[in-house]
Amino acid sequence: MSTNHPPIAAPFTASFPIRSVADIRRLEETPLGEALTVRSTYEIFRNSAAAFGDKTALTFLRTGNPDDAPIRWSYAQLMNGIHQTANLLHRLGVGPDDAVAILLPGCLEYHLALWGGAAAGIAQPLNPLLTDEKLVSLMKAGRAKVLIAYGNDVESGMWSKAMRLREQVPSLTTVLRVAPHDEAPGSTGPLPAGVQDFLVERAKEPDDRLVSGRDIQASDIAAYFHTGGTTGAPKLARHSHGAQVFTAWASIKLTGQSAKDTSINGYPLFHVAGVLPASLALLSAGVEMIIPTPSLLRNKEVLANYWRLVEKYRATSLSAVPTVLAALANVPLAGADISSINYCRTGAAVLPPELAARFERLFGLHVHESLGMTEMAGISTITPPGVNGPAGCVGFRLPYSQMRIVALDQNGNASDRDLPAGEQGMVLFKSPNVFSGFVDPADTAKAFTADGWLATGDLGWLDEEGRLNLSGRSKDLIIRSGHNIDPKVIEDALGAHPAVQLCAAVGAPDAYAGELPVIFATLVPGASATEAELLAFTGERVDEAPAKPKSVIVIEHMPMTNVGKIYKPQLRAMAARRVAAAIVDEACASLGLGDAARPQVEADGESALKVVVNTAAVGAQAAPLHAQLQQVLGRLPFKTQVVLQ
Repeated sequence: MSTNHPPIAAPFTASFPIRSVADIRRLEETPLGEALTVRSTYEIFRNSAAAFGDKTALTFLRTGNPDDAPIRWSYAQLMNGIHQTANLLHRLGVGPDDAVAILLPGCLEYHLALWGGAAAGIAQPLNPLLTDEKLVSLMKAGRAKVLIAYGNDVESGMWSKAMRLREQVPSLTTVLRVAPHDEAPGSTGPLPAGVQDFLVERAKEPDDRLVSGRDIQASDIAAYFHTGGTTGAPKLARHSHGAQVFTAWASIKLTGQSAKDTSINGYPLFHVAGVLPASLALLSAGVEMIIPTPSLLRNKEVLANYWRLVEKYRATSLSAVPTVLAALANVPLAGADISSINYCRTGAAVLPPELAARFERLFGLHVHESLGMTEMAGISTITPPGVNGPAGCVGFRLPYSQMRIVALDQNGNASDRDLPAGEQGMVLFKSPNVFSGFVDPADTAKAFTADGWLATGDLGWLDEEGRLNLSGRSKDLIIRSGHNIDPKVIEDALGAHPAVQLCAAVGAPDAYAGELPVIFATLVPGASATEAELLAFTGERVDEAPAKPKSVIVIEHMPMTNVGKIYKPQLRAMAARRVAAAIVDEACASLGLGDAARPQVEADGESALKVVVNTAAVGAQAAPLHAQLQQVLGRLPFKTQVVLQ
């Protein structure tokens, strides 16, 4: 038997419906080594190609118009393309320890780059919305040898970005240009030195085997995923092939998805949710996966036509982050038949109860929540179809995994004191899909407790059925005079107002209490409500006096991360800026200064402020104003500098 051709195995299938922890334990009666023999993502695609052949694997939508013809690839075509891509990368010198950076939008070729990249070396998907500086730092940390990039600037200026990056990453030897779909061959003219045409070069390679003869082990690193890229220095998490395979296998065991299913995957493919539970898991079981245009769910036409797309392609599952579900709740069915949907799921952030109720009311769909994280190859707990939990319930642990809830220590970190069911603490895991650590060992040490449990930073509790219920993130707790306030209590209260679309509570800096709770909100299109009305509404529904918010701030757009989570660091900075502006107003009033002399309050990065006193405008009062502001602002637990200009 050839070393790189393990025996063909059956695709992943559910054993029986999972409805309880007892069912999870029943799965565990078979030793994991017998239950799961597949070692690599490459084997997953060989098994799927053998089982499903000409069945459609990927359907790419050129536009959000349901009447437009899609581009389809079968499981056999996908496997052929993965072979060719891996062989091309091998020819370009990529070995098992070399990273292949990927800078692509939603497209068919993304799956060649991901899985062909992992068969030859280490796939490194990049968030195209990051700055050049952060992308360079990620590629240097991963020592990327090849960059696979989109060939135009329509999507986030990707091609220009790729051309800039190649000058700044010393390890990079080749850029492979992916032509946008339907581009006429040869229409772009000659490519620069060191840049090759992905399609042309791929076509030169065998499509039936790995030329390298590589025998991929479960412990081999399949991918680097960046995490923490929205604040500070991004960290590179290392995923083994075994961890990714386990995620796919466990996902299918719990969700029961099969070759009868069709799913629209609108998650970005630089994010674990889009790559692992929403791609690899589905493709391991013969599901047809739909890629809704290069812009995915950022495409307004896709959102506007979402229910018609469900009707046309008979999608059986709906999967999206809560903020996308909130947007879909504003899209009327308009007669579309969505009866094909048998499983609606969400993750990435806690689901607001009112949004869950609205979705069920409008569309008859119960939203099932899951918990996933980069450090656990994209999935940690799952609520299976047929198990309906309240909002915030993210379901059962995976088979062969362990889960603990522990009390927080005085610094908000995990202690070693286990908590009984019903009590909230930090969630810890041990599991076959826990990541292989970060590229930087110092980051790895911080991710685990002293006795080797993955510290998630998530706060939650176990119910009587053994399901995990999430309440938020430990770092998002609002600490008022030493009192821990769960922002979810405030968010659930305001979220029940019919005019509110999205809301998020954060701590505003206060000289005496440390932090005071405030809440930001966006309104449902066409709705109206005053901030005073919303504040009164929230106050009535928050029982604990310290948790009652000091203000409700209505904003036009909620700041989001690139995967659709509400971005609280920006809200905290906005809250701090409002506090500083009020202090500036008070200081100016005490000195009799008018609007023309009022100092500017500016953001100084994401975690600091700068107050600029214009000496020409303020005149003789500049020194006293500067001194007063330094004194009062210096009491805030938020970095603020006052400068004379």
